[in-house]
Parts: sequence; structure tokens; C-alpha cells
Amino acid sequence: MTDTMTAPPRGLLPSPRPASARKPGYVRRLTRHLLVALLVVVEVAPLLWLLLSSFKTQSEFVNAPAWSLPGKWDFQNYADAWTSGNVGLYIRNSILATVPSLALIIVLGTAAGFALEVMIWRGRHQVLLVFLLGIMVPSQMILLPLFRVYFQSGLSGTMWPLIITYTAVGLPLTVFMMATYFRAVPREIFEAATLDGASMLTAFWRIGFPVVRNAVFTVALVQFFFIWNDLLVSLTFTTDDSLRTVQVGLLNFTGQYGETAYGPLFAAISINVVGALVLYLLINQRIIKGLTAGAVKG
Repeated sequence: MTDTMTAPPRGLLPSPRPASARKPGYVRRLTRHLLVALLVVVEVAPLLWLLLSSFKTQSEFVNAPAWSLPGKWDFQNYADAWTSGNVGLYIRNSILATVPSLALIIVLGTAAGFALEVMIWRGRHQVLLVFLLGIMVPSQMILLPLFRVYFQSGLSGTMWPLIITYTAVGLPLTVFMMATYFRAVPREIFEAATLDGASMLTAFWRIGFPVVRNAVFTVALVQFFFIWNDLLVSLTFTTDDSLRTVQVGLLNFTGQYGETAYGPLFAAISINVVGALVLYLLINQRIIKGLTAGAVKG
């Protein structure tokens, strides 16, 4: 009697979903997982092949198939790349060219984006258009005039041509992106700072710059990879072997008669790629936050 009274009505019982209704959802999930697995294979397989190939000997590169495993795990290729190949010198030169250029790009680009989007003054929209026009100028067009200017000014044979060129080429895109990020910041924050007596410089350094710090990380990583992986500008302005960056230095892994030393070359490429990959993984979350912040309008 009690079971009959407490039992819910038959019409209120949840009916089980038919198999035909569950199947499309399962197929979609399975397809999504397969696509993700395929993407992981496409991304990881070349890196794994590069790392495994860096342990091969010269005879294995020439005689064995390209997909074969190395005969033994020997780090001699890495030692040769670091000493005979001067990879350590090339990495140091890349750091000396990248860090000052990146610092100038971030500071000047963020300040310009703040001035163009937050500050109100006549002609700011026209100035922003000038920066946008700078994005459309190919870097190949300015190499020959810049080479002549650097040579006549006595800057050839130093790292200054690389630093100045990277800064000038990276500023237009940085200014445009930072102006977009500042557009998403509520104006009430800066108005409150002004009412509290903060100057415009104080509002930039203590409010504007910290607010867009995730965007700064995103822009900095974009510009870092552009500068670090550059070959054309570095090959044009580095006339001395002691000033070559890592990308130009990778062209020097040749033997006496033009034979390529594949083992040390793959080891040098692995050092370059793994270092950049570790840097990206360390600040991956900040990059995602910066990308999502730029997609929101204030």
C-alpha cells in the first residue's frame, strides 16, 4: 500500500533516450577527438623526427632511410654544433639583437597605443592611419636604402642596424594591436585616476600598462618570434661572422667541399626550436588571456 502511494505517476518518469538520439552526439565527440589526435600527430611528429635525427651520424643520413632511428644515442652532434658550429655565439647574438628591439617595441608601441586610444587630441586618427600604412610596406623595399644609411653613418659592423630595423618594422603592428587592446579598457578607470590627481604619465605606467599586461605578453611573443626567426634582415646587415644570429649561423654547417653536416645542423635546429617551444609553453596562458582581451570592446 505504501509503495503504491509513494510511487510517482507513470507519465512523470523520465523516458530513456533512444539509441538513435544518442548516436549523433557520440559520433560528433568521436570525430572531434580524432581531429584533435590528428592535429597532435601533425604537430608532434615533425618535432620528434627532428630530435631523433639530431642523434644520427653522417653515414646514417646518407645511407639509411629518412625515417630510420639512430643507431646509438650520441650527443657528439650537439657538442660539435655548440663548439665547431658556434651555436652558442649565434644564440648570444640573437639575444643581443632581440632583447633591446623587443623592449623598444613594447615600450614605444604601448605608449603610442595609449596616446592614440585613451588621450584625446587633434589628428590622432590620422596618425593611427600612418601606422597602419607602415604595416603595408614590405621590409624588402627598405633594405637597400637602410644598408646605405647604416654604412654612411658608420653603424655597419655593429648590432645597431638590426636593433633599429627590427624596432622600426615591428612598431606599426604593435601600435595597432595595443590601440585595439586599450579600446577594450573602460574609460571610467582613467577618468577616476584623473579626478584623483594622477598625471597622464602616471595613469599610463600605474594603470594602463598593468591593465593590458596580458596583451603585452601576446604582442611581445608575436614580435619575439618575428625577430628571432628573421633571416633576411640579419643576413643583409651582418657582414661579420661574429655578429651573425642563429638563423644566419645555420647556413654555415657545410663541409670543406660544400657538403652539409646534417648531424650538427639538426642538433643546432633542435636547440633553437626546443628553446622557443619551452618559452611558448611557459607563457601560454597569458597569451590566451591577451588574445581574448583584444576581442572584447569596451
